[in-house]
Amino acid sequence: MMNLFHMYRRYLSILAMVFIASAVLTGCKSVTSSDTVDYKSAGAVRGPNLAYPPDLITAQADRRYIVQDGTATMSEYNAAVKKSAQMRSNVLSGIPGMRIARDGERRWLVVEKPAPELYPQVKDFWQENGFLLVVDSPSTGIMETDWAENRAKIAQDFIRSVLGSVLDTVYDSGERDKYKTRLEVSKPNETEIYITQKGALEKCVTDATGSCLYTIWTPRPNDPELEAAFLARLMERLGMTQEQAKAIVAAPLGPKTPKAKFVQDGTNQAHIELSVGFDRSWRDVGLALDRSNFTVEDRNRSTGIYYVRYVNAKDVGDSKGFFSNLFSSKDDSSLKAKKYQVVLKTTGENSVSVYALDADGKPENTPAGIQLLTLLTEQLSR
Repeated sequence: MMNLFHMYRRYLSILAMVFIASAVLTGCKSVTSSDTVDYKSAGAVRGPNLAYPPDLITAQADRRYIVQDGTATMSEYNAAVKKSAQMRSNVLSGIPGMRIARDGERRWLVVEKPAPELYPQVKDFWQENGFLLVVDSPSTGIMETDWAENRAKIAQDFIRSVLGSVLDTVYDSGERDKYKTRLEVSKPNETEIYITQKGALEKCVTDATGSCLYTIWTPRPNDPELEAAFLARLMERLGMTQEQAKAIVAAPLGPKTPKAKFVQDGTNQAHIELSVGFDRSWRDVGLALDRSNFTVEDRNRSTGIYYVRYVNAKDVGDSKGFFSNLFSSKDDSSLKAKKYQVVLKTTGENSVSVYALDADGKPENTPAGIQLLTLLTEQLSR
C-alpha cells in the first residue's frame, strides 16, 4: 500500500492537471536557465515527507551562525555580482595571487591572503547562494552547509513555467547535496580553500508487485564538477571576473599517480603508505576525510593529527537504510559517532604513513580501525 507521502504527491499531480486548461489560456512562454547549479536551501523544506536526508553524523554546530533566510538562488547571486561589478567600474580587478591548484580530479583555491580575512567572505558566499550553515568554526577554518536540492536539474517545462511555485512540491530531482569548506594555512599570508561535495539519492523500495512502499536516501558518488563550479563562483565572489574564473577552473586536469597503499601484514600496526611528502599527504588526507563520512573536529598540522568522528554504516542494520535510521528521533547509542585520531608520520623524504588511533591516542587495531583506513585508502587512490 502506498504511504501518505506518495498519496500526497499523486494528489498534487492530479491538481496540476486541473490547472492545465486554464494555464493554456494564458499563453505559452519559454523558460530557460543557463545555471547548472541553483540550490533551494533546506531552510525551505516543505511537507512531512522528510525530504532532506540527515547527516551521517550529527554536527556539533553553533546555532548562532545558522542562516535564517535560505531563498537566494544562483540567478539572483549572478545579478548581484553583475550589479556590483558595474558599480566598481573596473576599479577592482581581483585579489592578486589567486589561483586554482590541481591534482588529478582534485582542485582547490590558493589565495595570497590570511585565513582570518578570507573566512568571513567565504561564509558570506555560501549564505548568498541560499545555503544554511550547520557547521561554522572560524577557529578551525571549517564550515559545512545543510542538505539542499539543485533545482537546476529539474526541467523547466511548460507546466512549471506557468504554475510556478503552486505545485513546486511535485517537482523534485530526488537528489540532495551538501558542501564542506576547509581553509588551510600552508604558509604565512597564503590560504588554501578546499570545497568538497557530498551527495544523496532518493530511492524507492518496492514490494513484490513493484509498488513503492517507501523511499530511502542513499549516498551517491562525489561530483568533482560541482566542486569546480563552486570554486569558480567563489573566485568571482573574491573579485575575479566570471570569464576569468571559468577559464581557470576549466583548464585541463593533470594526470594523477596512485600513491596510497594499505598495509596490513600482521607484524606491524595497519596503516596507509603514501609516496609523497608531508605537505601533500596532509592535504590529501584532509580531502579524503572531507569526502567520506567523517567530521573533522580539530586538527594539528605540526603534530600531523586530525581529530575526527565517524559512524560506521555497517554498525546500523535496518531495512529502511542508514539515512532513515539516523533521522529517527529515538535515543540509540549505537548511532553515536566514535572519535578517532588520524595520525600522519613522516618516514622518508617522500613517504608518509597514516595510522588510526582511538580517542586516547592508542592504536585502533579493531575492525572499525581497519574499516576507517580502508575508506581513506579508497578516497586517496581516486
